[in-house]
Amino acid sequence: MFIIYDIIFVLLHLFYLPFFIFRRKFHKGFLSRLGFLPEDLITKLGGNKHIWIHAVSVGEVLVASKLIESIKQQWPQERIVISTVTPTGNRIAQSLASDKITVMYFPLDFSFIVKKIIHKIKPMIFITAETEIWPNIISYLYAKHVPIVIVNGRISKRSFWGYKKIRFLLRSTLRRIALFCMQTPEDAERIIYLGAPKERVKFVGNLKFDEKLPEYSCDSECLGLRENDMLFIAGSTHHNEEEMVFKIYRDLVKNYPRLKLMIAPRHPERADSIASVISANNFKVIKFSGIKNHKINLAAYANYVFLVDTIGDLKSLYNLATVVFVGGSLVDKGGHNIIEPAYFSKPIIFGQHMSNFQDMADLFLRKNAAIRVKTDKELANAVKILLDSAIKRQKLGENARIIVDENKGATQRTVEQIKKVLASYERIPV
Repeated sequence: MFIIYDIIFVLLHLFYLPFFIFRRKFHKGFLSRLGFLPEDLITKLGGNKHIWIHAVSVGEVLVASKLIESIKQQWPQERIVISTVTPTGNRIAQSLASDKITVMYFPLDFSFIVKKIIHKIKPMIFITAETEIWPNIISYLYAKHVPIVIVNGRISKRSFWGYKKIRFLLRSTLRRIALFCMQTPEDAERIIYLGAPKERVKFVGNLKFDEKLPEYSCDSECLGLRENDMLFIAGSTHHNEEEMVFKIYRDLVKNYPRLKLMIAPRHPERADSIASVISANNFKVIKFSGIKNHKINLAAYANYVFLVDTIGDLKSLYNLATVVFVGGSLVDKGGHNIIEPAYFSKPIIFGQHMSNFQDMADLFLRKNAAIRVKTDKELANAVKILLDSAIKRQKLGENARIIVDENKGATQRTVEQIKKVLASYERIPV
């Protein structure tokens, strides 16, 4: 089993090697993923046992942070390891680090690497956010009698279609997992269909609804917004969406001179290329990193666009928005989290490509808590309608916040399920 999977994994990595090089996926922490841990990390692990929590990237880390806080309260004497895959996720996780919380990169799923890392971590339990299925890690942890838990589990329609093709391979791996805490009843049904034992699958809700209230990184004065100014925020945007949003804004501002635009790309490293497009159209680009580090005299500029080139600030900046567009949805990227602007009772617009958040998008649409558009022209019209009607903005925003409030509590339900698993394994006193 290990050897066959290792061979397949090697072939896949050889196939994707050009992609890794082209996209600069080889970062300074990549050696850790190969099993070469730095000495300071080995020292911090110190041969102790740990609760191992895996969160792939920024979104998963932010979602897991509330769960980590609850786990610390439930088992204050235990040490925790947080693993991530991406450098951005690692940087966010580092903000949670302490004398009892160690942050590291997740190992590649080769058997010889996995065994080495597991021996260093000595996990009492392995908790992975969303639906991360790594056969070698799961198999080896199972062999070592370490309970494996999936939290905030979800399977999109697109993923389900793909998983069904390899259902016969997934079944044995899924049966080694002790607990599946799924976001929706549909997610629970899908994982059971793929082979998860029904008695181990629990519908607990979406942890995203329990995300901590962010600290404000900026206020209206910080952005130079006056009393009657309006702010259009396009958050978590992808390639081509920024151009569409900027064109819409350039047309709108002719009739709404007090309207400001803020673009927050999903990948902040794209900020310079986005800035070039905006600058070429005679608009000044005001990067948020500059605002955070020192005061910028915005009065010196007539036409400007805010560009968020930092990580972790968008969530709190939504509080300043008049209208919000959530990206990754006009282009086919599966959409992004709409709970963050909903938390601040903001009117939300998203595109038709929300496959990664389909159940959530459907819920918001059913409750009249968001607007869905198919094209950039529809987006422009929706923004205009909302700018013209404070009543429509207020109603959409209030409905969105009601959904957030009604769906809280998944974190506590998840912890209760984890306690039951640990009690049966008798690994940690409950």
